Amino acid sequence: MTRFHKAGPTRPTTSTGPSRRGLLLGAIGAGLATTSLAACGSDDSDGAGGGSEIVFMNQSRGQAATLKKLAKQYTKQTGVKIRIDDVGPADFLTKLQSSSQSRTMPDMYSAMDGHSMAPYYKAGWAMDLTDRMKGSWGDSFRPATLKTTSFGADNPQHVKQGIYSAHWETPALGIFVNAAMYKAAGLDPDQAPASMSEFIDQMRKIKKSGKGPFWFATSLSNQVVQSYASNYMSDEELNATFVGKHSWKSEGWRKTLQLVVDLRDAGVIATGSLPSGNTDNPTVEKAFFNTQGVAAIFDGTSAVGVARATAPDFTDFRSFPLPKADDGTQTPRLVGGAAKGAAVNPRSKHAAEALKFLKWLTAAQQQKAWADGVPLIPSARAVSSESVPEQLTGIAAKISDMQLVQNQILEQVNTALQKGTQALVLKERTVDQVLGDLDAAQKSA
Repeated sequence: MTRFHKAGPTRPTTSTGPSRRGLLLGAIGAGLATTSLAACGSDDSDGAGGGSEIVFMNQSRGQAATLKKLAKQYTKQTGVKIRIDDVGPADFLTKLQSSSQSRTMPDMYSAMDGHSMAPYYKAGWAMDLTDRMKGSWGDSFRPATLKTTSFGADNPQHVKQGIYSAHWETPALGIFVNAAMYKAAGLDPDQAPASMSEFIDQMRKIKKSGKGPFWFATSLSNQVVQSYASNYMSDEELNATFVGKHSWKSEGWRKTLQLVVDLRDAGVIATGSLPSGNTDNPTVEKAFFNTQGVAAIFDGTSAVGVARATAPDFTDFRSFPLPKADDGTQTPRLVGGAAKGAAVNPRSKHAAEALKFLKWLTAAQQQKAWADGVPLIPSARAVSSESVPEQLTGIAAKISDMQLVQNQILEQVNTALQKGTQALVLKERTVDQVLGDLDAAQKSA
């Protein structure tokens, strides 16, 4: 069992979860396929240095303040102006798509998950950083950061093998709990549940106390499922499923999806359904951080920055990995992957300067500023674990147990999995039916 530091008056946290991904990507693929890639809007600005301006399109709410502070610091040091275009999570993909189609792409932009970014990488809107990562820059990152943000030779998104983004955050997803609600239900918030059955029992007690128990967004249901699947499958087996070499109808996936049924039948899913749509994860975060209507949520470590930005007075919460399965055969491993980072537009006149800024943003000294200001778990090896905020210590304690799965779930399979998870919660589909849907989606790719 993991013990947690008490979250005294410390720093709160960020947001996760791109929105409306499934609706946008089909249009993005079609739009980018017919878009001329010869120019971009930032090409109209002045040459790099001496009055130049680098435009950074930012997706994050929780990291915006720290990003702006660092941008001002960089300008003082170099004379290069940085303009932060704060789009926010709800509109980011829409604006990025319209920018690509109108050839007004920024000099650099927030890099999110591989599903969302793949169309832009395939269309040539991101600099390939592979060779640049072979030296000291690449060596400065935790191995898991590079592994989970690289596109392998056999990736199902059909992106050319390479690294197209650099990240200042080591992300992980897990459970966040409201300490006061736990105590009111007679539970110890500093004691991580030893198993999923114990966690479900805790949620039953929370429900009896009159509070909403557990919630997660539809857009994060695939991360819940992938996290729990590590109880039954190795990283190699997970990867084999994602690239279509293994069937979704295996016993490991059947046991994994049974978790959703168990949570549903225990009555511990708040409201009896999962929030969905354009702002599903912000809805979950608001319910936890702002209105404090639910006791536990599944979210990413970046959620602490959201708390700081939107509910700075609420700091009394804890974190721990998704509890292990009672019948698991493997050591459960966290899902991480691409958290906050950036890609550089290679067609920009300022591409070289934007790359210099990105290298500076991901250097250890700046990562310490990210960890202190947002806060987050930095991706730099050199940044001490003491920089991790107290609310994240439970998840951070298991950061070495992270999945190193080279490929991600195909977008159409991801969509089917999210729909299937909601259908399980609403009793509209059975586990076997959802597994069949996933196999069919994989084969149709």
